[in-house]
Amino acid sequence: MGSLNNHVDGIDGGIPTVDFADWSADSPLEVKQEIAAQLATACQSVGFVYIVNHRISHRKVEEAFTWSQRLFGLKQEEKMLAPHPPGHVVHRGSALPEYVLPGFREFMTNFYWHSWENAEMILQAMAIGIGLDDEDYFLRYHSGHENQLRLLHYPPVPASDLEKQSMTRMDAHSDWASITMLLQDDCGGLQIENPNKAGEFMDAKPIQDAIVLNVGDLLQRWSNAIPDVLKSSLHRVTLPPRQDRFTGDDRLTRARYSIPYFVAPIGKSVIETLPSCVNGKNPAKYGPVNWDDYRLMRGSMQYQS
Repeated sequence: MGSLNNHVDGIDGGIPTVDFADWSADSPLEVKQEIAAQLATACQSVGFVYIVNHRISHRKVEEAFTWSQRLFGLKQEEKMLAPHPPGHVVHRGSALPEYVLPGFREFMTNFYWHSWENAEMILQAMAIGIGLDDEDYFLRYHSGHENQLRLLHYPPVPASDLEKQSMTRMDAHSDWASITMLLQDDCGGLQIENPNKAGEFMDAKPIQDAIVLNVGDLLQRWSNAIPDVLKSSLHRVTLPPRQDRFTGDDRLTRARYSIPYFVAPIGKSVIETLPSCVNGKNPAKYGPVNWDDYRLMRGSMQYQS
């Protein structure tokens, strides 16, 4: 049965873990309800959760990281063969010519859709976990075509630059869409805000074969951000937590690779607070929002020149 390590009270508590080993399309409803309840509890308390025994195999994950390292290992002139929109324009997709990295596009396209199959399972569990009668409620807003699979590379930098805050790997932020599924290497550095102490961050330590799942802004809006529903938490990337991540006299950090998969609704979807999350004590905190409008607004804030 799924298990929840629900130690989230304070900076030393850690991030909950939910086991999806017993989840399948044919699982009895009571099995789904137990796993879903564990997922909802984790997302209520922290907004982040480790998902283990999901549907993305260890072999596929290892292969994805290998392709990512090959991509970022290309010569600069090879990388520049992909179109680069001017300025801070939000754009999607890679048009790197096939001859530059043969097999890359085929693998990543298949990996994208394999990740979506995993996300479908999680969205169903979210719906059940917050008490919706229809496990496909959130799926009706998502087709898979609006998602983003990103390959991220954090090059080595002097640790002192991060310590002095003259440089950052990724500032604290929340994610815009519904959910994010993250695969990370063993370097470390991801942190989430302590749910009990604003401005204090706790490590999201790498766990082999686990997905780091976090709630995005849209799920928080759907659930009205009341204390007992879903939380879109701030997170950041900073120094690796262990000293053996540094090398040389300059204490260069080790290169870090991660693969986030952002799950977003169909472009024209209107996100409104769920009726079950509104009552006399908790009126709707958010008005309806069109996803296309919301993502453009958030993009203009994050990528402005």
